[in-house]
Amino acid sequence: MAGPVIRISHLRVDRGGKTVLPDLSLEIEPARVTGLLGPSGSGKTTLMRAIVGVQLVAGGEIDVLGLPAGVPSLRSRVAYVTQSPSVYGDLTVRENLRYFARVLAAPRGAVDEAVVTVDLGEQVDQVVRTLSGGERSRVSLATALLGRPEVLVLDEPTVGLDPVLRRDLWNTFHRLADAGATLLVSSHVMDEAGRCDALLLMRGGELVASGSPEWLRRSTGEQDLEAAFLAVAERP
Repeated sequence: MAGPVIRISHLRVDRGGKTVLPDLSLEIEPARVTGLLGPSGSGKTTLMRAIVGVQLVAGGEIDVLGLPAGVPSLRSRVAYVTQSPSVYGDLTVRENLRYFARVLAAPRGAVDEAVVTVDLGEQVDQVVRTLSGGERSRVSLATALLGRPEVLVLDEPTVGLDPVLRRDLWNTFHRLADAGATLLVSSHVMDEAGRCDALLLMRGGELVASGSPEWLRRSTGEQDLEAAFLAVAERP
């Protein structure tokens, strides 16, 4: 689509009597990997839940693919992968994917396509509970890909993974973006910022900066992205 895939205007979210997102506005462009970065408690998960339509909001507007967030017609076009694996541990990878393919009414060939995309061909007949953490994360990602979504929202998908697995997942994210998908990937690890095409930096429920990693370096004069984030976050 032309223009931003996600538009958020003056979003407010209250949870447990506390304002988590007081007044958030942003846009996310298509066919890119956008990183949503910030410390734990900055509101990243709340924002992602609002985008996919599973979070009650107190005010503001969220449009996804030109439609209000959470409307039924977006269910097959937007996929959400939470931090916890969303697959059955006592089934094999193939059994999980076939089950979710039926639930999603996925097109013929979607299971094999998802397996190839996340590089699980050697583990496809392995029981999920016997897989490594990184492999389980890739199974969850594979289930999200079955419906061939246009937007993928991934909440800290690389947390706890070793550097090799993290690299492999980021390579997968960029292959998906190159094929036309829009990805929003959250992390609290600032060294992952350099792997993104665009950045949204949050602190305390507010957006403190947005732009490319190169823009962030230029605007702060810091080559280290963690130092650049701190320079932006600590501005008066």
